[in-house]
Amino acid sequence: MTTYRSMTWSSKRPSPFDMTTVASLAVLQAPAHWRRLDFIADLHLQAGADASFDAWRDFMRGTQADAVFILGDLFEVWVGDDAIVAANETDNFAARCAQVLTAAAQRLSVYFMHGNRDFLVGTSFAATCSLTLLDDPTVLEFGGQRWLLSHGDALCLQDTDYMKFRSQVRSTQWQKLFLQKPLSERQEIGRQMRLQSEESKRTGMANAVPLVDLDAQLTCEWLRTAGADTLIHGHTHRPREHDLGQGLRRVVLSDWDLLASPVRASVLRLTKAATADEAPGARLERLPAALA
Repeated sequence: MTTYRSMTWSSKRPSPFDMTTVASLAVLQAPAHWRRLDFIADLHLQAGADASFDAWRDFMRGTQADAVFILGDLFEVWVGDDAIVAANETDNFAARCAQVLTAAAQRLSVYFMHGNRDFLVGTSFAATCSLTLLDDPTVLEFGGQRWLLSHGDALCLQDTDYMKFRSQVRSTQWQKLFLQKPLSERQEIGRQMRLQSEESKRTGMANAVPLVDLDAQLTCEWLRTAGADTLIHGHTHRPREHDLGQGLRRVVLSDWDLLASPVRASVLRLTKAATADEAPGARLERLPAALA
């Protein structure tokens, strides 16, 4: 059985969101029998992107992991859990995604952390699909080590416009008012937000605007407070390992784009030592989704 507990933590750095004030940091203790964990993020699934959906569906059906951790932005946009019972094309797609998650959860543990696109995934959807919702951040205890898990967007302090937006839409009051709107209105708002996001990306690339990354100092503070030496996160779409010094590192998950060249669709696998001949602890490796 998976067990949880919390610890009190704080950070001294000022920030436009409340994650740096004293808070309860969730701790997930992996069951002793777990040997293999898979981490994915930033699939941005949406109706019409059939290649990405098919690759994800096949991965969820085939992985032999004991648990799959989805660390944000599984969906390109999520405007409310009532989407899975609606009748139009977009929400039939949402129902198909729910079917994949439900089937996977019948044979392994599936954990879901909110991203900057699907932060409105709620308890109703989680219950329907037998998902376990994770706080951001969460400490995972596995293989005799502590691993810090996050989507990563809360650490991008230099992206000040986004941080203001994040503070607004993560508030209980904003979400309550938004979810009271008719589904069709929320869907239209979601479409407009996607269009604005794509336009912002195009403008940034055209003007050679530097990409925003995680704040190194705050990332280290999170790790030290959590008693972990590795942060696993998504959001930036730039998969690599960053040495932060003093034994700390962050490992970035890949986004998924099956139409890109080369194709981007990889899984980060964490495997616990299985025999006495292996070094204690757990090892990380990246695998193409098709081979995971």
